[in-house]
Amino acid sequence: MPKRLFKELERAYGFDDVAIVPGQVTINPDLTSTKLTIGDRPFDIPFLASAMDGAVSPHFATLMHQMGGLGVLNAEGLYTRYEDPHSILEEIISMPQSEVTEHLQQVYSAPIQEHLIGQRVQEIRKSGATCAVSFTPQNTKRMSPLAVEAGADIVVVQSTVTTARHMSRSYRGLIFSELINTLHVPVVVGNCVTYSVAQELMETGIDGILVGVGPGSACTTREVVGVGVPQVTATLECAAAREDYFRRTGRYVAVITDGGLRTGGDVCKAIASGADGVMLGTPFAQAEEAPGQGYNWGMANAHPELPRGTRIHVGIKGTLRQILYGPTSVTDGTQNLVGALRVAMGMCGAYTVRDLHKADMVIAPSIKTEGKFYQVGL
Repeated sequence: MPKRLFKELERAYGFDDVAIVPGQVTINPDLTSTKLTIGDRPFDIPFLASAMDGAVSPHFATLMHQMGGLGVLNAEGLYTRYEDPHSILEEIISMPQSEVTEHLQQVYSAPIQEHLIGQRVQEIRKSGATCAVSFTPQNTKRMSPLAVEAGADIVVVQSTVTTARHMSRSYRGLIFSELINTLHVPVVVGNCVTYSVAQELMETGIDGILVGVGPGSACTTREVVGVGVPQVTATLECAAAREDYFRRTGRYVAVITDGGLRTGGDVCKAIASGADGVMLGTPFAQAEEAPGQGYNWGMANAHPELPRGTRIHVGIKGTLRQILYGPTSVTDGTQNLVGALRVAMGMCGAYTVRDLHKADMVIAPSIKTEGKFYQVGL
Protein backbone atom coordinates (compact mmCIF):
# COMPACT_ATOMS: atom_id res chain seq x y z
CA MET A 1 0.00 0.00 0.00
CA PRO A 2 1.22 3.52 -0.73
CA LYS A 3 2.37 5.45 2.27
CA ARG A 4 -0.13 8.02 3.55
CA LEU A 5 0.85 11.12 5.46
CA PHE A 6 -0.69 11.65 8.87
CA LYS A 7 -0.77 15.40 8.15
CA GLU A 8 -0.14 17.40 5.02
CA LEU A 9 1.74 20.62 5.67
CA GLU A 10 1.40 23.85 3.72
CA ARG A 11 4.32 26.22 3.20
CA ALA A 12 4.00 29.45 5.15
CA TYR A 13 5.91 32.68 4.55
CA GLY A 14 7.41 35.41 6.69
CA PHE A 15 8.71 38.84 5.70
CA ASP A 16 12.16 37.59 4.70
CA ASP A 17 10.65 35.03 2.30
CA VAL A 18 8.84 37.43 -0.04
CA ALA A 19 9.22 40.60 -2.09
CA ILE A 20 6.84 43.14 -3.62
CA VAL A 21 6.81 43.42 -7.41
CA PRO A 22 6.96 47.01 -8.77
CA GLY A 23 3.88 48.23 -10.62
CA GLN A 24 3.45 49.02 -14.31
CA VAL A 25 2.83 52.66 -13.37
CA THR A 26 4.74 54.66 -10.79
CA ILE A 27 3.66 57.80 -8.94
CA ASN A 28 5.32 60.42 -6.77
CA PRO A 29 5.35 59.38 -3.08
CA ASP A 30 3.83 62.73 -2.09
CA LEU A 31 0.68 61.79 -4.02
CA THR A 32 0.01 58.78 -1.79
CA SER A 33 -2.45 58.57 1.11
CA THR A 34 -1.51 56.41 4.09
CA LYS A 35 -4.82 56.81 5.94
CA LEU A 36 -6.28 54.10 8.15
CA THR A 37 -9.82 53.93 9.53
CA ILE A 38 -10.90 51.83 12.51
CA GLY A 39 -14.65 51.95 12.90
CA ASP A 40 -15.44 55.65 12.63
CA ARG A 41 -11.95 56.74 13.71
CA PRO A 42 -9.59 58.01 10.97
CA PHE A 43 -5.79 58.12 11.30
CA ASP A 44 -3.29 59.80 9.00
CA ILE A 45 -0.84 56.92 9.15
CA PRO A 46 -1.49 53.16 9.54
CA PHE A 47 0.78 52.74 12.56
CA LEU A 48 -0.29 51.59 16.02
CA ALA A 49 2.03 51.34 19.01
CA SER A 50 1.55 48.05 20.83
CA ALA A 51 0.04 47.85 24.30
CA MET A 52 3.35 47.01 25.97
CA ASP A 53 4.45 48.82 29.11
CA GLY A 54 7.95 49.37 27.73
CA ALA A 55 6.51 51.04 24.62
CA VAL A 56 3.34 52.96 25.49
CA SER A 57 2.64 55.27 28.43
CA PRO A 58 -0.11 57.91 28.49
CA HIS A 59 2.48 60.44 27.36
CA PHE A 60 3.66 58.22 24.50
CA ALA A 61 0.05 57.67 23.40
CA THR A 62 -0.28 61.44 23.15
CA LEU A 63 2.86 61.65 21.01
CA MET A 64 1.57 58.91 18.70
CA HIS A 65 -1.63 60.90 18.20
CA GLN A 66 0.37 64.01 17.36
CA MET A 67 2.27 62.00 14.74
CA GLY A 68 -0.99 60.82 13.14
CA GLY A 69 -1.04 57.28 14.52
CA LEU A 70 -2.45 55.52 17.57
CA GLY A 71 -0.82 54.39 20.80
CA VAL A 72 -2.62 51.59 22.67
CA LEU A 73 -2.26 51.60 26.45
CA ASN A 74 -2.10 48.31 28.32
CA ALA A 75 -4.97 48.87 30.76
CA GLU A 76 -3.87 45.86 32.81
CA GLY A 77 -0.25 46.91 33.05
CA LEU A 78 1.89 48.93 35.41
CA TYR A 79 -0.06 52.14 34.76
CA THR A 80 -3.24 50.70 36.30
CA ARG A 81 -1.57 48.65 39.03
CA TYR A 82 0.56 51.42 40.55
CA GLU A 83 -0.04 55.08 41.35
CA ASP A 84 3.63 55.64 40.52
CA PRO A 85 4.47 53.26 37.65
CA HIS A 86 7.70 55.08 36.83
CA SER A 87 9.54 53.79 39.90
CA ILE A 88 8.50 50.23 38.95
CA LEU A 89 9.72 50.83 35.40
CA GLU A 90 13.09 51.89 36.80
CA GLU A 91 13.31 48.68 38.81
CA ILE A 92 12.56 46.55 35.75
CA ILE A 93 15.07 48.40 33.59
CA SER A 94 17.89 48.13 36.15
CA MET A 95 17.26 44.49 37.12
CA PRO A 96 19.88 41.85 36.10
CA GLN A 97 18.61 39.67 33.24
CA SER A 98 18.85 36.53 35.37
CA GLU A 99 16.38 38.00 37.89
CA VAL A 100 14.05 40.06 35.72
CA THR A 101 11.41 37.45 34.86
CA GLU A 102 10.81 36.61 38.52
CA HIS A 103 10.65 40.33 39.31
CA LEU A 104 8.15 40.92 36.51
CA GLN A 105 5.98 38.12 37.88
CA GLN A 106 6.09 39.83 41.26
CA VAL A 107 5.27 43.39 40.17
CA TYR A 108 2.51 42.29 37.79
CA SER A 109 0.87 40.26 40.56
CA ALA A 110 -0.25 43.50 42.21
CA PRO A 111 -4.00 43.99 41.72
CA ILE A 112 -5.38 46.29 39.03
CA GLN A 113 -6.76 49.43 40.68
CA GLU A 114 -9.94 50.19 38.81
CA HIS A 115 -9.86 53.92 39.57
CA LEU A 116 -6.50 54.11 37.77
CA ILE A 117 -8.09 52.87 34.53
CA GLY A 118 -10.22 56.01 34.32
CA GLN A 119 -7.35 58.18 35.52
CA ARG A 120 -4.98 57.00 32.77
CA VAL A 121 -7.70 57.36 30.12
CA GLN A 122 -8.31 60.93 31.24
CA GLU A 123 -4.59 61.71 31.11
CA ILE A 124 -4.61 60.76 27.42
CA ARG A 125 -7.91 62.47 26.63
CA LYS A 126 -6.87 65.75 28.31
CA SER A 127 -4.14 66.11 25.70
CA GLY A 128 -6.75 65.87 22.94
CA ALA A 129 -5.45 62.48 21.81
CA THR A 130 -7.53 59.53 20.68
CA CYS A 131 -7.45 57.03 23.53
CA ALA A 132 -7.21 53.29 22.89
CA VAL A 133 -6.89 50.80 25.74
CA SER A 134 -6.20 47.08 25.72
CA PHE A 135 -7.70 44.40 27.96
CA THR A 136 -7.39 40.62 28.08
CA PRO A 137 -10.62 38.71 27.39
CA GLN A 138 -11.07 37.65 31.00
CA ASN A 139 -11.19 41.28 32.21
CA THR A 140 -12.83 42.99 29.24
CA LYS A 141 -16.47 42.60 30.27
CA ARG A 142 -15.88 44.07 33.73
CA MET A 143 -13.24 46.71 33.05
CA SER A 144 -13.79 48.06 29.53
CA PRO A 145 -17.00 49.92 30.49
CA LEU A 146 -14.96 51.82 33.10
CA ALA A 147 -12.52 52.92 30.41
CA VAL A 148 -15.27 53.96 27.99
CA GLU A 149 -17.09 55.88 30.71
CA ALA A 150 -13.85 57.79 31.36
CA GLY A 151 -13.56 58.65 27.66
CA ALA A 152 -11.76 55.80 25.90
CA ASP A 153 -12.37 55.96 22.14
CA ILE A 154 -11.31 52.44 21.14
CA VAL A 155 -11.21 49.16 23.07
CA VAL A 156 -8.74 46.44 22.10
CA VAL A 157 -9.39 42.91 23.34
CA GLN A 158 -6.11 41.10 23.12
CA SER A 159 -4.64 37.74 24.04
CA THR A 160 -2.03 35.48 22.48
CA VAL A 161 -4.77 33.57 20.61
CA THR A 162 -8.37 34.77 20.34
CA THR A 163 -11.33 32.96 18.81
CA ALA A 164 -15.05 33.70 18.60
CA ARG A 165 -15.73 30.38 20.33
CA HIS A 166 -13.71 29.99 23.52
CA MET A 167 -14.46 27.09 25.85
CA SER A 168 -14.01 27.71 29.56
CA ARG A 169 -15.47 26.74 32.91
CA SER A 170 -17.36 30.02 33.24
CA TYR A 171 -21.13 29.90 32.78
CA ARG A 172 -21.13 32.81 30.33
CA GLY A 173 -17.88 34.08 28.86
CA LEU A 174 -17.08 37.14 26.77
CA ILE A 175 -19.47 37.49 23.82
CA PHE A 176 -18.15 40.08 21.40
CA SER A 177 -21.49 41.00 19.85
CA GLU A 178 -22.88 41.83 23.31
CA LEU A 179 -19.74 43.76 24.22
CA ILE A 180 -19.99 45.90 21.08
CA ASN A 181 -23.64 46.73 21.77
CA THR A 182 -22.72 47.71 25.32
CA LEU A 183 -19.67 49.90 24.65
CA HIS A 184 -20.70 51.84 21.52
CA VAL A 185 -17.05 52.45 20.54
CA PRO A 186 -14.92 50.66 17.93
CA VAL A 187 -13.68 47.28 19.18
CA VAL A 188 -10.48 45.66 17.88
CA VAL A 189 -9.87 41.98 18.66
CA GLY A 190 -6.77 39.80 18.44
CA ASN A 191 -4.81 37.84 17.88
CA CYS A 192 -5.53 35.34 15.12
CA VAL A 193 -3.78 33.91 12.06
CA THR A 194 -6.34 31.91 10.04
CA TYR A 195 -9.12 32.61 7.56
CA SER A 196 -11.85 30.73 9.44
CA VAL A 197 -11.21 32.35 12.82
CA ALA A 198 -10.95 35.81 11.24
CA GLN A 199 -14.30 35.23 9.50
CA GLU A 200 -16.01 34.17 12.71
CA LEU A 201 -14.62 37.13 14.61
CA MET A 202 -15.75 39.57 11.90
CA GLU A 203 -19.26 38.10 12.03
CA THR A 204 -19.53 39.29 15.65
CA GLY A 205 -19.39 42.93 14.49
CA ILE A 206 -15.85 43.91 15.48
CA ASP A 207 -14.16 46.87 13.78
CA GLY A 208 -10.60 45.59 13.55
CA ILE A 209 -8.64 42.38 13.86
CA LEU A 210 -5.03 41.88 14.99
CA VAL A 211 -2.96 39.32 13.10
CA GLY A 212 -0.04 37.48 14.63
CA VAL A 213 0.77 34.77 17.16
CA GLY A 214 4.24 34.91 18.63
CA PRO A 215 6.26 36.93 16.08
CA GLY A 216 7.27 39.80 18.36
CA SER A 217 10.91 40.18 19.34
CA ALA A 218 10.02 40.18 23.05
CA CYS A 219 7.62 37.23 22.75
CA THR A 220 8.68 33.61 23.22
CA THR A 221 5.32 31.92 22.56
CA ARG A 222 6.66 30.12 19.49
CA GLU A 223 9.56 28.69 21.48
CA VAL A 224 7.56 27.84 24.61
CA VAL A 225 4.44 26.27 23.09
CA GLY A 226 5.33 25.90 19.40
CA VAL A 227 2.27 27.79 18.14
CA GLY A 228 2.32 30.43 15.39
CA VAL A 229 2.09 31.16 11.66
CA PRO A 230 4.60 33.42 9.81
CA GLN A 231 3.21 36.89 9.36
CA VAL A 232 2.90 37.15 5.56
CA THR A 233 0.83 33.97 5.34
CA ALA A 234 -1.20 34.92 8.43
CA THR A 235 -1.96 38.36 6.98
CA LEU A 236 -2.93 36.91 3.59
CA GLU A 237 -5.35 34.52 5.33
CA CYS A 238 -7.04 37.20 7.44
CA ALA A 239 -7.14 39.67 4.52
CA ALA A 240 -8.91 37.05 2.40
CA ALA A 241 -11.48 36.69 5.19
CA ARG A 242 -11.95 40.46 5.27
CA GLU A 243 -12.50 40.66 1.52
CA ASP A 244 -15.07 37.85 1.55
CA TYR A 245 -16.83 39.37 4.54
CA PHE A 246 -16.88 42.79 2.85
CA ARG A 247 -18.35 41.35 -0.36
CA ARG A 248 -21.12 39.65 1.60
CA THR A 249 -21.99 42.44 4.03
CA GLY A 250 -20.63 45.73 2.67
CA ARG A 251 -18.91 46.21 6.04
CA TYR A 252 -15.13 46.70 6.08
CA VAL A 253 -13.07 45.41 9.01
CA ALA A 254 -9.53 46.73 9.41
CA VAL A 255 -6.82 44.06 9.37
CA ILE A 256 -3.78 45.03 11.46
CA THR A 257 -0.59 42.98 11.32
CA ASP A 258 0.72 42.85 14.88
CA GLY A 259 4.32 41.96 15.66
CA GLY A 260 7.43 40.76 13.88
CA LEU A 261 7.92 44.01 11.94
CA ARG A 262 11.31 45.64 12.25
CA THR A 263 11.94 47.70 9.12
CA GLY A 264 10.13 49.82 6.56
CA GLY A 265 10.35 46.87 4.19
CA ASP A 266 8.49 44.67 6.66
CA VAL A 267 5.76 47.30 6.98
CA CYS A 268 5.38 47.52 3.20
CA LYS A 269 5.22 43.73 2.82
CA ALA A 270 2.58 43.48 5.55
CA ILE A 271 0.38 46.00 3.77
CA ALA A 272 0.98 44.44 0.35
CA SER A 273 -0.15 41.18 1.99
CA GLY A 274 -3.48 42.82 2.78
CA ALA A 275 -3.01 44.65 6.08
CA ASP A 276 -4.71 48.01 6.54
CA GLY A 277 -2.33 48.91 9.34
CA VAL A 278 0.53 47.60 11.45
CA MET A 279 1.06 47.38 15.19
CA LEU A 280 4.65 47.76 16.36
CA GLY A 281 6.14 47.19 19.78
CA THR A 282 9.92 47.08 19.77
CA PRO A 283 10.44 49.69 16.99
CA PHE A 284 8.54 52.19 19.14
CA ALA A 285 10.23 51.00 22.33
CA GLN A 286 13.42 52.21 20.60
CA ALA A 287 12.18 55.80 20.62
CA GLU A 288 13.80 58.31 22.99
CA GLU A 289 10.38 59.07 24.48
CA ALA A 290 9.41 55.43 25.16
CA PRO A 291 8.92 54.57 28.85
CA GLY A 292 11.16 51.49 28.68
CA GLN A 293 14.28 53.62 28.05
CA GLY A 294 15.69 51.18 25.51
CA TYR A 295 14.13 48.03 27.00
CA ASN A 296 10.99 46.13 26.08
CA TRP A 297 9.17 43.06 27.40
CA GLY A 298 6.20 40.98 26.35
CA MET A 299 2.77 41.16 27.93
CA ALA A 300 2.90 37.42 28.65
CA ASN A 301 6.32 37.75 30.29
CA ALA A 302 4.77 37.96 33.75
CA HIS A 303 2.57 34.87 33.48
CA PRO A 304 2.76 33.26 36.93
CA GLU A 305 3.24 29.70 35.65
CA LEU A 306 4.39 29.80 32.01
CA PRO A 307 6.01 33.11 31.02
CA ARG A 308 6.09 33.59 27.22
CA GLY A 309 8.21 36.68 26.85
CA THR A 310 11.52 38.13 27.85
CA ARG A 311 12.92 41.54 28.64
CA ILE A 312 15.12 42.59 25.74
CA HIS A 313 17.55 45.46 25.38
CA VAL A 314 16.50 47.15 22.14
CA GLY A 315 18.51 50.33 22.48
CA ILE A 316 17.42 53.82 21.44
CA LYS A 317 17.25 54.51 17.70
CA GLY A 318 16.12 58.15 17.79
CA THR A 319 13.06 60.25 18.49
CA LEU A 320 9.59 59.00 17.66
CA ARG A 321 9.46 61.54 14.84
CA GLN A 322 12.69 60.17 13.37
CA ILE A 323 11.41 56.60 13.55
CA LEU A 324 8.19 57.53 11.79
CA TYR A 325 9.20 60.42 9.53
CA GLY A 326 12.98 60.82 9.59
CA PRO A 327 15.32 62.44 8.85
CA THR A 328 17.46 59.33 9.09
CA SER A 329 21.16 58.66 8.97
CA VAL A 330 20.82 54.87 9.21
CA THR A 331 20.57 52.57 6.22
CA ASP A 332 18.91 49.55 7.84
CA GLY A 333 15.31 50.64 7.30
CA THR A 334 14.51 51.21 10.98
CA GLN A 335 13.80 54.94 10.64
CA ASN A 336 11.38 56.96 8.48
CA LEU A 337 8.90 54.11 8.30
CA VAL A 338 6.20 56.34 6.83
CA GLY A 339 8.61 57.54 4.15
CA ALA A 340 9.46 53.95 3.26
CA LEU A 341 5.77 53.11 2.91
CA ARG A 342 5.14 56.11 0.67
CA VAL A 343 8.10 55.25 -1.57
CA ALA A 344 6.95 51.63 -1.91
CA MET A 345 3.44 52.83 -2.74
CA GLY A 346 4.91 55.11 -5.39
CA MET A 347 6.92 52.27 -6.92
CA CYS A 348 3.76 50.16 -7.12
CA GLY A 349 1.51 52.93 -8.43
CA ALA A 350 -0.62 52.74 -5.28
CA TYR A 351 -2.41 55.94 -4.31
CA THR A 352 -3.90 54.38 -1.16
CA VAL A 353 -3.18 51.57 1.27
CA ARG A 354 -5.95 49.53 -0.33
CA ASP A 355 -4.30 50.07 -3.72
CA LEU A 356 -1.11 48.54 -2.32
CA HIS A 357 -3.13 45.42 -1.46
CA LYS A 358 -3.30 44.79 -5.21
CA ALA A 359 0.49 44.75 -5.70
CA ASP A 360 1.95 41.45 -6.87
CA MET A 361 4.30 39.58 -4.56
CA VAL A 362 6.81 36.82 -5.20
CA ILE A 363 8.46 34.16 -3.07
CA ALA A 364 12.01 35.48 -2.81
CA PRO A 365 14.18 33.86 -0.11
CA SER A 366 17.27 35.63 -1.45
CA ILE A 367 15.70 39.11 -1.51
CA LYS A 368 17.83 40.35 1.39
CA THR A 369 21.09 38.63 0.39
CA GLU A 370 21.26 38.75 -3.43
CA GLY A 371 24.22 40.92 -4.41
CA LYS A 372 24.77 42.09 -0.82
CA PHE A 373 28.20 40.55 -0.24
CA TYR A 374 29.79 43.82 0.86
CA GLN A 375 26.99 44.56 3.31
CA VAL A 376 27.62 41.43 5.36
CA GLY A 377 28.55 42.45 8.88
CA LEU A 378 27.57 46.09 8.44
